[in-house]
Amino acid sequence: MYSEISSPMDYHAALYIRLSKEDENEGPSQSVTNQESLLREFVRQQRLNVYDTYIDDGWSGTNFDRPDFQRMIDHLAAQRVIADIEAKRVNMVITKDLSRLGRDYIMTGHYMERYFPEHRVRYISLLDGIDTGVDSTANDITPFRAIMNDMYAKDISKKIKSVKRDKQRRGLFIGGKPGY
Repeated sequence: MYSEISSPMDYHAALYIRLSKEDENEGPSQSVTNQESLLREFVRQQRLNVYDTYIDDGWSGTNFDRPDFQRMIDHLAAQRVIADIEAKRVNMVITKDLSRLGRDYIMTGHYMERYFPEHRVRYISLLDGIDTGVDSTANDITPFRAIMNDMYAKDISKKIKSVKRDKQRRGLFIGGKPGY
């Protein structure tokens, strides 16, 4: 699928993995372990240096205030810590697919079209064939993929709300664990 990355030693990769509670229902292919295995096999084949692995397990892609995403990306002024991209320790971000980066198409677009290029970070989405380091048709349709990911998140949210309203209407329990 991918041609060999030229000058792999020039890159310090961040492997970013995200799994939301809703994604757990999609089956084992979406698990954190399987995502990491897929990413590690890619970096092994490409002879890339992994700076760190960032895992947000149980976090929605509709929100970018995820702990490990923030550790990878943002300047945390209150803690006087500069995250790894800001500190230039990372110049490549690799995800299993675009939805792992995020499901909010505006913010996903911000990172792909502005933040990553401004910080000279190459982004690769393995299953989508996206690689901002090369010219490709897959890169051209990325905004449409981001919109579809956003629509999927909104659709799931509506379905969950509908089920909860129905349970509520029927007088069934909709909270956490009973007794707590």
